[in-house]
Amino acid sequence: MKVSCLQENLNRGLQVVGRAVPVRSTLPQASHVLIESDEGRLKLVATDLTIAITCWIGATIEAEGSVTVPARLLTDLVAQLPNEKIDLNLGERGKQLHIECARNDANMAGMDAQDFPPVPAVADGLTLTLDPAALKRAIEQVQFAAAADDTRPVLTGIHTLAEGNVLTLAAADGFRLAVYHLPLEADVPEKVEVIIPARALREVERLIGDDSDPVQFSINAQRSQVLFKVPNAEIVATLIQGTFPNYSQLIPQSYNTKTEIGIKDFRQETRIASIFARDGAGIVRLQVEPGEGGNGKMTISARAEEIGEHRGEMDVEVEGEDSKIAFNSKYLQDVLEVLDGATKVQLETTSPSSPGVIRAVGDERYVHVVMPMFVQW
Repeated sequence: MKVSCLQENLNRGLQVVGRAVPVRSTLPQASHVLIESDEGRLKLVATDLTIAITCWIGATIEAEGSVTVPARLLTDLVAQLPNEKIDLNLGERGKQLHIECARNDANMAGMDAQDFPPVPAVADGLTLTLDPAALKRAIEQVQFAAAADDTRPVLTGIHTLAEGNVLTLAAADGFRLAVYHLPLEADVPEKVEVIIPARALREVERLIGDDSDPVQFSINAQRSQVLFKVPNAEIVATLIQGTFPNYSQLIPQSYNTKTEIGIKDFRQETRIASIFARDGAGIVRLQVEPGEGGNGKMTISARAEEIGEHRGEMDVEVEGEDSKIAFNSKYLQDVLEVLDGATKVQLETTSPSSPGVIRAVGDERYVHVVMPMFVQW
């Protein structure tokens, strides 16, 4: 193999695939990155056996070939090289990769590319073409609600349902639930229901960036693998097997109080209250008092024993009766941060012990449910 490419391109490609390199692995090849010439481009692949990321970069191919080398070593080296042309040479015998850039040269011991874990092919199933901005927004508004620990593996994934002309993404960790309905341009040929690792979708969100080209989304016929393809990169992930909770039953269908709040003020007051909530079990209290003509007042407070307390007030629009409810400050901040495109949010409450529902006013695509915290009022 004899290949030339720009340091900037190789560095960017390694940063993309490097996110699939496991921190620890019992399989030596999994800590490597595959470098391979591919139809006039240079292909980079990394995998932790659950997620595989492939990236193609422009290159001049003088001789075809492939090799795997330690991913972190190569990434750290390339990141420090000057922004000039890099020459990669692999001898006919052995697996020693020679790297030259400006006045730097290095040799790196590699392994046979045939021993690299294969990336599963995703075919003969459902394939959709999605708008990148819409998909990115859908992922952004649900992924943070997925569970971080694998006590219940299905909750570390995002339930994905394609039915009719809607793709629904849902995530829950036992304390909150986020659901986003993404409209499709046409009806899907059949109902498909799978659980995609939240980590994989976070990487998809990162890959999309500001790209305006459509995203290809495919699920194989066996419902075991999912593929997301963007220009010059793709992610293949192993789907999580199991039964996701029936989250539609967790969304309250009625409320006693509906409060419309300016999101900018709500976000700011929540941040202030969270400073005191840090030493008070993370609890913020919301009290809504209706006024005349639909106007009202909401008080956000937090207190920590032996430290102090805080109270902030906002003018709101209220429909219904007085309301009291307490939330974990982090959960409240998380949902308000992802609703940055909205000007107002709607908080629906029934009682201090019932879940609260948060929506963006005027947007029916998204709903967020937060379990309350039990406090002494």
